[in-house]
Amino acid sequence: MPSQQYDRIDRAILEHLQRHGRTANVDLAEAVRLSPSSALRRTKALEADGVIAGYRAELDRERVGLGLTVFVALRVEQHSRETSRQIEQALAEIPAVVACHVVSGEADFLVEIAVPDLASYEQVLLDEILAIGPVRDARSTFAIRTIRSRGPLPLDRWPAAPGR
Repeated sequence: MPSQQYDRIDRAILEHLQRHGRTANVDLAEAVRLSPSSALRRTKALEADGVIAGYRAELDRERVGLGLTVFVALRVEQHSRETSRQIEQALAEIPAVVACHVVSGEADFLVEIAVPDLASYEQVLLDEILAIGPVRDARSTFAIRTIRSRGPLPLDRWPAAPGR
């Protein structure tokens, strides 16, 4: 639960940090026109509220030897909360799984996999994904080229209270 109301300055901080995560607090303060102490206080509050979930380096998949991205639509049997937990836990333990979503439509889960090559994907699919008990079907879609990945979230409609 948020501990405070947010305003346009908080939005500006988030927009800046999404694009420049390694920015120094003094540079952030300048970019959003605040004093360094105010910028730090607001950033810490956004972190404490969970709005800022964390910081990390984004790596080039090809340069680290993970040139194949596969999206796998999974269908499961025995729909239940327990089945979902079992699948979620199993997928979270597979290092090649870089994203996973519960979805509606023909599939139940949409899983993003990053692997070096097709042989590695085959091993992940056969030995790890299809070995998850309730998974009954897996449909793979291979990325030819990535145009945009993990872009900044659009915050133009993010709730903001007037003033602070």
